[in-house]
Amino acid sequence: MSRVALVTGSNKGIGYAIVKALCQKFDGIVYLTSRSEDLGKAAIIKLNKLGLQPEYHQLDVTNRDSVIALRDHIASKHGGLDIVINNAGYVNSVLFNSYKEEEKVIDINYRGVLTMQELIYPMVRNNGRILNVSSDCGHLSNIRNKYWIDRLSKKDLKISDINEFVNWYLDSKKNGCFNPDDLVDKGSIAAYRVSKVALCALTMIQQKELEFKNISVNSVHPGFVRTDMTMKLGFLSTDEAAKTPVYLVLEAPESLRGAYVWHDGTVLDWFDHTSNVYFTTKFARSWVLSSVIVNIKEYIFMWINYILEKVRLPITSKTL
Repeated sequence: MSRVALVTGSNKGIGYAIVKALCQKFDGIVYLTSRSEDLGKAAIIKLNKLGLQPEYHQLDVTNRDSVIALRDHIASKHGGLDIVINNAGYVNSVLFNSYKEEEKVIDINYRGVLTMQELIYPMVRNNGRILNVSSDCGHLSNIRNKYWIDRLSKKDLKISDINEFVNWYLDSKKNGCFNPDDLVDKGSIAAYRVSKVALCALTMIQQKELEFKNISVNSVHPGFVRTDMTMKLGFLSTDEAAKTPVYLVLEAPESLRGAYVWHDGTVLDWFDHTSNVYFTTKFARSWVLSSVIVNIKEYIFMWINYILEKVRLPITSKTL
């Protein structure tokens, strides 16, 4: 029976790089999935040109029927799977987000993983590995509200606690009573922080629930990566960012369980809410400014390409 790996949201960015690396290192079948079937199949063609042969299946983690269709396909064709990487993600803008936009972030980054847990996890075989792709925004230090720090730190934490946490945030936005001081950095990208904190807390619950099958469940901050989500800014390429996630599902010791792992492979204490490992917009601005100054020509070329890609007019350096 062939081993099977599944990566959600993998037609581009970190997910695509993870699929590429798994195709090169994993002795089994690798599934690339995407919400858009056209974009997913285009990604498959790109990998085929590199001599890699992943399988494809459409997947929208916010659509229950879509997850069921994937489950049924995996069950009938393979009987189960061995690796699940929950990579599908979405970030809200820094300013002027509607309630629907805030809810979309929660639905993709957190509730989508709950649906995966319900429908896909039962097919993960003994000794399998599950990885939740989180962020530095997912560390507990992103929260400043003492009630929620204490509640999310409980030894007997339950999914109902996490659901109440995300609902508390969404209700505060709907009712216009959100307090920016409840989060770090004046509440910037608040929905994203809440969704990723919820995901990391969920990771530890998932580990406890799957311990009987000897399955390892961890979360990872892949770093500040140059993707569409970061507007092509970051200190890591997608291939560099894929290294630690791939290590965690293929090579990490079985004893590494329920952990929050930094992009360099370091295991951090997720419960240390007094640490300063959280993301700040000040850090992003300073990094971007210094990076652009040092690499001005490269960034001009990159941004022109990025803009033209949106209108389907790719260029080469020879045309500049």
